[in-house]
Amino acid sequence: MAAKVQPIEVNIGIEEGDRKAIAEGLSHLLADTYTLYLKTHYFHWNVTGPMFQSLHQLFETQYTELAIAVDDVAERIRTLGYPAPGSYSEYAELSSIKETRGVPKAEDMIRLLVEANEAVVRTARATFPAVEKASDESTADLLTERMRVHEKAAWMLRSFL
Repeated sequence: MAAKVQPIEVNIGIEEGDRKAIAEGLSHLLADTYTLYLKTHYFHWNVTGPMFQSLHQLFETQYTELAIAVDDVAERIRTLGYPAPGSYSEYAELSSIKETRGVPKAEDMIRLLVEANEAVVRTARATFPAVEKASDESTADLLTERMRVHEKAAWMLRSFL
């Protein structure tokens, strides 16, 4: 009979309570990012009209980047010693972005994606106080990059309106 393996404590210079607070903030960011990924991919499949080609390509570029971001955020949560949420029901509870039912017109898709990208920025920004309190430069770097990407995505989408 094999001995039970005990998990090794995380000792990266960030107190457990701080790691927990950061992981909770990142869980909201993960849910927002995944919800935006799904919405962007959905719009990529269903966009029509005179802007079809441009939007179809832009949405693909954006959802491809989001797929990588989801993994980066989830892995940071794991690095901090906590499980990353991964079910639709958890994402629905944690996300500040609402799903879109039905197929909106292209301009409405653009507006919804601008709003969703800006929501991700606000979620990332809301996580900074816990990150700064713990001097967690690794998570600060991740949040800064996510904010930069989503601010730029919102700007690019807004330019279509």
